[in-house]
Amino acid sequence: MEMDLEGKRILVAGLGMSGIGAVEALLKKEVDVAATDRKSREELDPALLSFLEKNQVELLLGSEPTSMEGYDLIVLSPGISPDGPLGRRAMKAGVPVIGEIELAWLMAEANYVAITGTNGKTTTTVLVGEIFKNAGLSTEVVGNVGVAVTTKAISASKDTWMITEISSFQLETIREFRPKIAALLNITPDHMDRHGTLEEYGAAKARIFMNQGITDFFIVNRDDPESWKVSAFCPATMVPFSRKQELSFGAFVLEGDIIIRDQAGDRHRICSVSELRIPGSHNLENALAAAAIAFFAGIDPAEIGDTMKRFQGVAHRLEYVGEINGIRFVNDSKGTNPDASIKAIEAMEGGTVLIAGGYDKESTYDDFLGAFGNKVHTLVLMGKTGPKIRDAALAAGFSNIIMTAGMEESVGAAYRAASPGETVLLSPACASWDMYSCFEERGEHFKKCVATLGNLKTTDGREHGQE
Repeated sequence: MEMDLEGKRILVAGLGMSGIGAVEALLKKEVDVAATDRKSREELDPALLSFLEKNQVELLLGSEPTSMEGYDLIVLSPGISPDGPLGRRAMKAGVPVIGEIELAWLMAEANYVAITGTNGKTTTTVLVGEIFKNAGLSTEVVGNVGVAVTTKAISASKDTWMITEISSFQLETIREFRPKIAALLNITPDHMDRHGTLEEYGAAKARIFMNQGITDFFIVNRDDPESWKVSAFCPATMVPFSRKQELSFGAFVLEGDIIIRDQAGDRHRICSVSELRIPGSHNLENALAAAAIAFFAGIDPAEIGDTMKRFQGVAHRLEYVGEINGIRFVNDSKGTNPDASIKAIEAMEGGTVLIAGGYDKESTYDDFLGAFGNKVHTLVLMGKTGPKIRDAALAAGFSNIIMTAGMEESVGAAYRAASPGETVLLSPACASWDMYSCFEERGEHFKKCVATLGNLKTTDGREHGQE
């Protein structure tokens, strides 16, 4: 649907990716825009500052505005909680607060596929985007994948499919957003520093289907208890997927094949599980969700299978970096919570040296440590949570721990602790914000450290090199 923005004065709060996208889209609509950010003028990117000033965007930098007078709408970036001071001031003043996802929805007609979950969002979103593109559909892949939704929504048509990765933070600020197809991959404890409890976190995720109707589809993980629980009152047509059981309706695995059973009970083969090129049981779940999304969007099963068989995954998610003297290096920097790292560990074969630690999201690590089993024999820790994870590991009876000051030291220590035939896995179980701006930067640093290691000689004179 389209919103009449003429004559409105809109404040965009936060000048990260989504905030900048919102500003740019609003300027194209010739709206009176103001922007606020906690960064000072000196801290803001010079090119961004120049762009904003050139377009006469009123800037309120260094702190949030204390008065809401004169604003008709607040567009809140996902990093700013709607329950924070700015959101409370807006509510008190009667000024509506939305996020960039809602703004995109209000700006232009398009068909939305919305994908959320604690883990697997990006892999599933990118895979769905590839399936839709290869099927010849007008497709944009947006959201948490690194492209602001408004950037593409501004030029979208009613034939465009917006394949959108959405976080719990973004879902907090939707009001009317109604995706034709929504998907909930899983819910495990994450972002407790923002949501407080698993119930509140699950409630935020469940907002993805709150405006859907019976003609829309909601794809949900039947094997995940929390996802199934929050879906109890979903108003859309629910399509479950499962890697553990055959279903009377939905996507599942049968005799080694990915199958979709439609409303009439007819079965449609997508491809063999063995033909998938993305490893791990969690990626099988991602593939099942992607297949269901594409099928109920009307894409031919054979076309879905063709793309799924070619798809090689996404950077920083169990990404094979290289091998040095028989030791494999795998980059799973997107393992930003314990459950994601558990899935990465489960995907490993043989002995593993694990590099973990980072920003503290107030997670607990008992299940994470319990997943080590006979695989992880050495734990290399860095970052703010390093001591917290060390203490939890010692309490659990795991003592083969190496504490380091950062990535370079961690990679070197992990290499020395590994033997030929084993894997050094970066899967931090934590966010990156204590040392990096994002998980991508952390993953790239890991890969650079591995590349540097590959050009060094060990003390016994062996030449390292990627083989």
